Amino acid sequence: MPLADGLAPAPRGGLAPLTDPFGRAITYVRVSVTDRCDFRCVYCMSEDMHFLPKADILSLEELDRLCSAFVALGTRKLRLTGGEPLVRRNIMELIRSLGRHVRSGALDELTLTTNGSQLARHADDLRAAGVRRINVSVDTLDAGRFQSITRWGRLPQVLEGLEAAKQAGLEVKINAVALKGVNDDELDGMLAWCGEQGFDLTLIEVMPLGDMDGNGGGAVREEQFLSLRDVRADLEKRWTLLDSDYRTGGPARYVTVKETGRRLGFITPLTHNFCESCNRVRVTCTGTLYMCLGQEDAADLRAPLRAADNDGPLIQAIREAITRKPQGHDFIIDRRRGPAVGRHMSVTGG
Repeated sequence: MPLADGLAPAPRGGLAPLTDPFGRAITYVRVSVTDRCDFRCVYCMSEDMHFLPKADILSLEELDRLCSAFVALGTRKLRLTGGEPLVRRNIMELIRSLGRHVRSGALDELTLTTNGSQLARHADDLRAAGVRRINVSVDTLDAGRFQSITRWGRLPQVLEGLEAAKQAGLEVKINAVALKGVNDDELDGMLAWCGEQGFDLTLIEVMPLGDMDGNGGGAVREEQFLSLRDVRADLEKRWTLLDSDYRTGGPARYVTVKETGRRLGFITPLTHNFCESCNRVRVTCTGTLYMCLGQEDAADLRAPLRAADNDGPLIQAIREAITRKPQGHDFIIDRRRGPAVGRHMSVTGG
């Protein structure tokens, strides 16, 4: 199937939407387009990562077909992730092709999460393809600290990308993982900076995913964990945080910062999990569907995708997998138990 605008219309036919065993409509799909990244963030990857062989990775055409099948099943929001999605060769071909679902009204939003390193090159093309909003991961505004957290990243390159995104007319939300003893002294300053730049900010609790130190990772995770309940209480000493019913379709709970007019989101998988309203599933770049970020159960979509030219087997596999979506995750930070899930965040898709 060629990746060309208009040549691969979204599947039609009045398919019944996806609903899990707990009555939650599955309308948000996060799809990893690559396991590779030009950074090695300490909470996401080990420094010496071993990446997948090309044959295991879905082609751009296969990713287009898979995403389109989810759209036909009622997906309204599609987020491309990685690794770093913009390092995937010819990725703009896929993004331009998926943009047809936004133009047809079948998809409310096509967006992506990026580390910002490639935004200077791609911001205008993203806007032209139908992307209107992006999430950019920035955990610190200190250049030395940024390099320490990302290992390979350069803050000036990301700041250049953010400026390009603004000039292209993309709405930007900054994602920052709150790390005790690492960036906890910067969160107040980052909130002020986002207000000045016209960005929203979402703070994220570190999640117990992946073996970071080669010895189970539990001690590292426990040392990194910072409760966002405590962070909010501290921020409220200096900022007026007004409760908001604003939602993006994801797990963040938002407040409005009165002094800046921007939104501040909290993603709290440990101190206040968001499972009761979960509308999301994740697909890896190999076509593995994870029904829950915090569980190991998964379904292979690559085999049915490659088994037939029609989408019947693929849609059947998706439906069967959703019947196994759990009510919630089992995240816990505990140095004795190690990570709740052994796979790295970059494997599942950020």
